[in-house]
Amino acid sequence: MKIIHFRNLLFAFVLFLHHGLLAQVVDFSKASIAASSTIASPFKEKMIAVLQEEIAIKTNLKLSSSPQDKSPLLLLAQQNSQEVNGFTLPTLTKDDQPSIQKEGFRLVHQQIGGRDLLWFIGADQRGLLFAIGEFLRTADLSKQKILFDKKYEKSSAPMYAIRGHQIGYRNTANSWDAWDFKQFERYFRDLAFFGTNAIENIPFQDGAASPHMKINREEMHIKMSQMCQAYDLDYWVWTPADVDLADPQKFQEELKAHIEFYKNCPRLDGVFFPGGDPGENHPKYVLPFLKAVAAELKKYHPKAGVWLSLQGFNDEEVNYFYDYLDQNKPDWFTGIVTGPSSPDLASTRFRLDKKYQHRHYPDLTHTVRCQYPTENWDQAFALTEGREVTNPQPSYYAKIHNRFAPFTDGFLSYSDGVHDDVNKVIWSQMAWNTEKDVRQVMVEYARYFFGNSVAEAAAEGILALERNWVGPVEENGGIETTFAFWQNLEKNHPELKGNWRWQQLVMRAYYDTFIKRRKMYEQGLEKEANLILSQAKVLGSEKAMSLALEKVNQAVQRPAAPELRQKVVDYCEALYQSIGLQTSVAKYKASGAERGAILDFIDYPLNNRWWLEDEFAKIRKMADEAAKLERINIIATWENPGPGSYYDNISDQLKGPRVKTKTEDATDVAWWDNGLSRRRLSTQLFQNFPKLEYEDLDPKGSYTIRISGQGDALLRVDGVRVRPVIYNKGVEEFKEFQLNPKFISDGKISISFDEPEESHLNWRQHSKVFDIWLLKK
Repeated sequence: MKIIHFRNLLFAFVLFLHHGLLAQVVDFSKASIAASSTIASPFKEKMIAVLQEEIAIKTNLKLSSSPQDKSPLLLLAQQNSQEVNGFTLPTLTKDDQPSIQKEGFRLVHQQIGGRDLLWFIGADQRGLLFAIGEFLRTADLSKQKILFDKKYEKSSAPMYAIRGHQIGYRNTANSWDAWDFKQFERYFRDLAFFGTNAIENIPFQDGAASPHMKINREEMHIKMSQMCQAYDLDYWVWTPADVDLADPQKFQEELKAHIEFYKNCPRLDGVFFPGGDPGENHPKYVLPFLKAVAAELKKYHPKAGVWLSLQGFNDEEVNYFYDYLDQNKPDWFTGIVTGPSSPDLASTRFRLDKKYQHRHYPDLTHTVRCQYPTENWDQAFALTEGREVTNPQPSYYAKIHNRFAPFTDGFLSYSDGVHDDVNKVIWSQMAWNTEKDVRQVMVEYARYFFGNSVAEAAAEGILALERNWVGPVEENGGIETTFAFWQNLEKNHPELKGNWRWQQLVMRAYYDTFIKRRKMYEQGLEKEANLILSQAKVLGSEKAMSLALEKVNQAVQRPAAPELRQKVVDYCEALYQSIGLQTSVAKYKASGAERGAILDFIDYPLNNRWWLEDEFAKIRKMADEAAKLERINIIATWENPGPGSYYDNISDQLKGPRVKTKTEDATDVAWWDNGLSRRRLSTQLFQNFPKLEYEDLDPKGSYTIRISGQGDALLRVDGVRVRPVIYNKGVEEFKEFQLNPKFISDGKISISFDEPEESHLNWRQHSKVFDIWLLKK
């Protein structure tokens, strides 16, 4: 009896908890909207319309802005409002202090006289906008249903003042050059709902117009300013000077272009001048130009600021700039922007007078040859997915943001398309609060864009896509698991098939899996080809080469996973139709191969068949069979140099196990022949100064280090510089270093490289290391 009684009590307790939890969820499906008369027009009317539109899109409910008796209410107010629709604003508590800070807000539920009220209270206009965004990200908005969980009541304010993204209407964009006014406003609104407060455009450096543009560029530049004004977002412009500012006439012509633009802009808050990227003007010409710009800017936009980045400046130019600030302390200058090729963020903030602000200009859009390259990226992805693939990396970018944000007043990111949409959201949310949980941000992302029913699953799917890119594909079993996960989501949510964000994510799951399967298949064919080449002395050079080529070319004759490839092609077509995403130069008129043209590389060889064809053509021109066989042997044993010897592909984690420099900017991708180079795969990814460690060596052995690279290789073994016995500097030509027995006596060595003086060269011509062998004689 006691046991039964206890069970009954337990059951009752569980029911109590269940109903208690349910009681936290409030139904606003029959709500009306009311707004305080103290909210300025037309912003008040815009916010009412925005809330009505978003709820209608997500629920098919049309909420009235004429409150009905006893209906639940969504009440829009600012902190200086006294009441709304006869209801007094909720009393501020000590926990609500963040909500009265600039851009802060409160989301507060009350029940008065049996009537449910949900307050959206902004410290200012933007605070109200961000309160609406918070609601739309956290409420359960489903068909004919508006449910709000009281656990999402909040008082909040942003940690960083500047939270924006560059949306340049120009030809180089891989998608939004095809947009109309409505699509741009939609995107601005979506970003604002995740805490973005600034948009940066590129009005001057246009070049040729995009074939996708539906709207005149000059008209769009002004319209973007108007959109920002409507949502109370800051409008910035990125304005490089490619002309020679030392020329008085060109100086005045450039200034005139600025003046005309400022006159026509209804809103302008920031002018960002990138110092030397692009442009080659010395700061002694840039600073007088910016002073003149500031004088004209203030006539039309008194509160607008003038900013400069030190990108591309050498040490003398950087020192000139700081000397100018110290000596003149100009009031017309607002702050420094730190971007790629700038002095680092920490030293900039330390050196910059506290009078001036400091803004980060992070690259969220690129995976390689960029400010923040993808870490531990498999060689196959780097060669096929390219520089502007769909790249949701929430954990990575949250880490980068939080590392550098303390040195700044915020950020305006670099972006050239929508493939980085997740990264924009995560950066805005982390700038709002660096302690935000990354997974929760992704749940809110998925809830807002895909619906509450799929929010948790889609968030997990996004995080899984990020993990697809960590480490060698051969060892990443998660790629196939992620693929099955997204296939299931794709099947179970056909209602999302036209959603471009959904299309991108599902496409990535197919792309990653296709590349993994193809790499494993094609690399297997090459191993078989190398076995054939190893028998060249028996077969003869000609027959061995012919059979080897026949083997590797099976990748073309009988390709891997054609059904997955077709799905990628189909999704790229869908994305072109839905969002104007240009995934091919030939098919969709992308502005360049690096600008998201992933279809142009989907079939790029993942074995060395192109390289083998070219090498065999060279071998066939040799007159001596012995020389032919010697070269064939080097090719056959390239990755397998024999017992007691070691090979490391510097850029492939699976084939370079002794390489210790594997993170951040250690590995990069060469860009030869517009991404379609016929060189060996290991040659196309490189490190400039790799570090390697070897153990279990024969203390009595004789070893030679061989290096395939380009330019110099200033080798150190155990910290000691070693002189070469062979030193060829051409691409894939060998350098060799005979090791003194003293290095091997303890059975281990470490390898590193000094940096040669190459400041006079473009970074693409800098010395590189591709492959390293430790050969035992």
